[in-house]
Amino acid sequence: MKKIVKISLLLPGFLFVALLSMAQVKTEEKPSKLLVRAAELELNTPYKAPPGDALSHHTAGFAKIMCSAVFITGLTPEFAAEHVGYFTSPYAERKKVGKPTVDYEKKSVSIALPNGILRTAVYTGDQGCVCLPEGENTLYFKPTKILRKPSKLPRTSWPMGDLMITDEADESLNMTKIQAAVDAAFAPDEALTAALVVTYKGQIIGERYGEGITQNTALESWSMGKSLSATIMGVLMQKGVYTLDQPAPIPQWQEKGDARAKIKIKDIMHMSSGLYCRAPQDPDFDPSVGYPDHLYLYTGGVNSFEYAANLSQQWLPNTVGRYRNSDPVLINYLNRLGIESLGENYHAFPQKALFDKIGIRSMILETDPYGNFLTHGYEFASARDWARIGNLYLQNGVWNGEQILPKGFTKFVSTLAEPWLTDGRPIYGGLFWINGDGRLPIPKDAYMMLGAGGQSVVIIPSHDLVIVRLGHYKGQKAGGQALNKAYKLILEALSE
Repeated sequence: MKKIVKISLLLPGFLFVALLSMAQVKTEEKPSKLLVRAAELELNTPYKAPPGDALSHHTAGFAKIMCSAVFITGLTPEFAAEHVGYFTSPYAERKKVGKPTVDYEKKSVSIALPNGILRTAVYTGDQGCVCLPEGENTLYFKPTKILRKPSKLPRTSWPMGDLMITDEADESLNMTKIQAAVDAAFAPDEALTAALVVTYKGQIIGERYGEGITQNTALESWSMGKSLSATIMGVLMQKGVYTLDQPAPIPQWQEKGDARAKIKIKDIMHMSSGLYCRAPQDPDFDPSVGYPDHLYLYTGGVNSFEYAANLSQQWLPNTVGRYRNSDPVLINYLNRLGIESLGENYHAFPQKALFDKIGIRSMILETDPYGNFLTHGYEFASARDWARIGNLYLQNGVWNGEQILPKGFTKFVSTLAEPWLTDGRPIYGGLFWINGDGRLPIPKDAYMMLGAGGQSVVIIPSHDLVIVRLGHYKGQKAGGQALNKAYKLILEALSE
């Protein structure tokens, strides 16, 4: 008999928390130098807002969030509706539509709009949950089964497996303070921290999980996936497919006279392609203009690569830095073109060429209905697997003696991007955040994968540290405060 559960929201008064504030600059009554500079450099190009109804888009996001939370992470529908993923589905918008219907037989989640139209997301297996186009019930690609390493791997020692070999404690560490730091990341309960993993010199020295979460639980990671998109690009560069300085070979830009043909791959990775892709993180964002492209690239149910590639130019490349999904989406587009040029299976390539080599087995890369990876924010993995990626960077792209990422790639992603520096915002590199303004209580050489809801992988080369924190979205504010306390205690423990 088909099992169907309908759920309701519990706290309709909760306010939507926006994406990490590092990307935001308040607009003063008098335009800031940043805005004046952008206006002076802006090209005379038209802007066309995404099609469709905003509430429908928000509801599509809600359905996808619920589907992933239930069928990937294993959360209850009630908990997921209350605590997970407000970014593409603000809490206030959830009250305007029907209750999510979870179909455990079909592995889908559907939500009715006021006009009766359903927005549906379906679980596909190794491509996670996919939001269907409005009014449709089929995908435009055939899901691929990803063959991961055998199940015996967990009995292999860390980091290739999950077996912890107990060595003599490093005498330079104050383990009492490390444990206090781990506990601090989980307090108070409102922080909703789900997982914390701390590695020092490549070994796990601190680890804890929230209720119902284990070392193997794949959790929402949001924009940490942008750094993952960069990593897959790095793998292709190591194989000789691309270089940072080459003009990006996006097919839609190759007609004679198209100025976008001058955009280099490194410009896109610096979030300075100049493409017109309105985002809530824009310092002059005006919500009255329409639904932002940045969110539409999650919720539109369209071919995301086609949409991003056909955006017009707002600025010349390498002049203005803006945190916009168009750029990581285009890196994903180039990744697909590069993978297929090698004759490889697109969906299986990341597992084969990257994840298997460093011990990752939980990573789920979700797609649009056309099978294109949406790893600008739709990916799920365990905290330990994110720690493995962090340590790949800490080791300058080398793992078990193999150069997986090209020499110099780690330095590129962790170096401040010139357009962002010129704007007075020393916070962004190559699809990685950088603590260049010292806003966080960690060294300035730290660079980070960050995601909405307080998700983070912090890499601190000067201290041989990787710190991973994953949490449920609703706890973002309290979770961030708790994590700052944990950072301080960890650094104190090392200094002692």
